[in-house]
Amino acid sequence: MTDSTHRSAGIRRSVTALARAALAPVAASALALGGLTAWTAVGAAGSPPRLDVIAARLLLPFNDNEVTAAVFRIRNTGDADDELTGVTSPVMGSAMLTGDSPAREGAARMRMVDAATVPGRGELAMSPYGLDVMVEVREPLREGQEIPFVLHFRDSERIRTMAVVVRPGDWTS
Repeated sequence: MTDSTHRSAGIRRSVTALARAALAPVAASALALGGLTAWTAVGAAGSPPRLDVIAARLLLPFNDNEVTAAVFRIRNTGDADDELTGVTSPVMGSAMLTGDSPAREGAARMRMVDAATVPGRGELAMSPYGLDVMVEVREPLREGQEIPFVLHFRDSERIRTMAVVVRPGDWTS
């Protein structure tokens, strides 16, 4: 055998060894990509949040008070959670998410909340006794009046909705 024959045989062995070494990661990647594609195609990968407001109420303030509460029921028909990060209104003053936390036996303390989770395939149901939106009232409100609000979310688009002004005891109707 000549020197060039030995060299050619050595190159072939090197290329073969390199191809064998690359085969396992390439095959594993192709298998994983195929599996993920199939998983997504049949819908098993889940869906992004799909939110809608199914109830919106603004409590009629007591004695011309300048602050009241707004409560919303937000449904998520998607698989992924999202977070309500804020609420605004073009006709009301400032609005902030608030929640009650225990202060001492039989008492609660209101605190600001940065965000509230809207669970995938679930609902966020606010109440004046837990999570709500504290709203500054600019003008007198009347029962039955509709007030526009915009709900802001971490991942989803903003939702514009109308909240009906109700007496405090009627916030669930």
